[in-house]
Amino acid sequence: MSQLADKAKGDKLVGEVLAGSIRTASRLISRAEACDSSITPILKQLFCKAGDPVLLGITGPPGAGKSTLVNQLIQHYRKHDKCVAVLAVDPSSPFSGGAILGDRVRMNQHAADPGVFIRSMASRGQLGGLAKATGDALSILQAMNFDVIILETVGVGQSEVEIVRHASSVLVLQMPGAGDGVQSVKAGILEIGDIYAVNKSDLPGADKLVTSLREMLQLSSKMHPWLPPVVAIQANTGAGIDRLVQHIGEHRDSIRSGGEVHASRARERVRYRVVEICRQLLNESVFSGAGVTDTQLSAIANHQQDPYTLAEKLVGVL
Repeated sequence: MSQLADKAKGDKLVGEVLAGSIRTASRLISRAEACDSSITPILKQLFCKAGDPVLLGITGPPGAGKSTLVNQLIQHYRKHDKCVAVLAVDPSSPFSGGAILGDRVRMNQHAADPGVFIRSMASRGQLGGLAKATGDALSILQAMNFDVIILETVGVGQSEVEIVRHASSVLVLQMPGAGDGVQSVKAGILEIGDIYAVNKSDLPGADKLVTSLREMLQLSSKMHPWLPPVVAIQANTGAGIDRLVQHIGEHRDSIRSGGEVHASRARERVRYRVVEICRQLLNESVFSGAGVTDTQLSAIANHQQDPYTLAEKLVGVL
C-alpha cells in the first residue's frame, strides 16, 4: 500500500513539474542536493519528458563577468518572450556548506518575473566548477517549459572544464589582462568552447586577445564544420550582446542540423551522465559500509590483507 502511495505522490510531483510549478521544482532540486535517493523514480520520469530548450553553459575565470553577462542574456531573452532558467553554481560557505548567493544578488531585478527562475547551487568542493547535483537539476528543468536554460560555473581553472559534459552549447568568457593566449591553451578552453566572448572589450589588450583567440581556434579547432566565433562584448553596458545571442542561435541550428560531430558529443554527454550516476550509486553503497566487517578492516589496517581486493568485491568486480 505504501508503495502505491509513494508512486501516486511521485506521479503528482511529476505532473506539477510538467505544469511548470517553480515551487515543486525548487523542492526537488533541494532534495537532489541533499542526495535524497527517494526522488530517483521522479527523475527517471522527468528525464524522459525533457523538452528541447537552449542549454547554454557559461564558464571562464573568476572576475570575468559571468554573472553580469547572464543578467544581460536574461534581459535579451525576456524581451523576446522567452522563459529562462539559470543554475548558478556559487562557492560554498566555509561554515554552512551552502551557496554564497552572489548571483542572486546580481540578478535580483528578475526576482518578481514569473518567466525567470534563478537557482544558486553550492559547489561544496566539487571539482569542475559545477555542483554535484547539477545533472539532476537539469533533468528537472528540462522537463519544464523553459526556452533557455543557462548553466553558470563557479569560475574555472586549468582542470575545471566539466561544463562541456552538461551543456549542449558552451560559451567561454575571457577578459584582457588575465594572461596571454598561451594561458587559454593551458587551461584547455580551446577544446571545450563553442562560442567565445571577450568581456570588458573597452580595456587595453582586448583587441589583441580577440585576434589571438581567433587565430588559435582556426589552427586547433576540431569542431568542424563549426568554427567557434569570438565576440567582443561589454557585459556591463550590453554592447555586443545581440551579436553574441545570434551566434548562440546559430550554434543551436548547427546542432539541430545533425552531423556526426554533434551526435558524438551528445553520446559522450550521456555516457558521462551514466558514469556519474554509477559513481553516486557506488558511493552510497560503499560508504554505507555495507558488507564490510570490523575483522576485514582490522586485517587491512594490520597489512594482513590488501584494500584492493575488498574494494573489488564491493563494486562487484570479482
